Amino acid sequence: MEDLTFHHKTRKQASGDRKLAIVGVVASGNLEVLAERILPDNQCQIDIKTAAEGFKEVWAAVVHDFVERYAPGGLKLSINDGGARPDTVMLRLAQAVRVMEEQQ
Repeated sequence: MEDLTFHHKTRKQASGDRKLAIVGVVASGNLEVLAERILPDNQCQIDIKTAAEGFKEVWAAVVHDFVERYAPGGLKLSINDGGARPDTVMLRLAQAVRVMEEQQ
């Protein structure tokens, strides 16, 4: 099991005012993401728990691309990985941001 944490500064705060969101299902063979609005508006933290060891550089690239595209300021995103491919990781992270933008 590998635990990874990435910290990024963002261009702006993620839209919306939802405090918490969960997307995906780790038992489905890909991953789940917990999004929490608990950080300063210009910061993002992504914590990853994965059984696939040795892929830190791949995770770093996917996370960097995600932060650049979606500017998820203020969000802490926790990923429980079940063997997801990078495109699925990006999809679930984008879904988490979209849910955080929805009205409660």
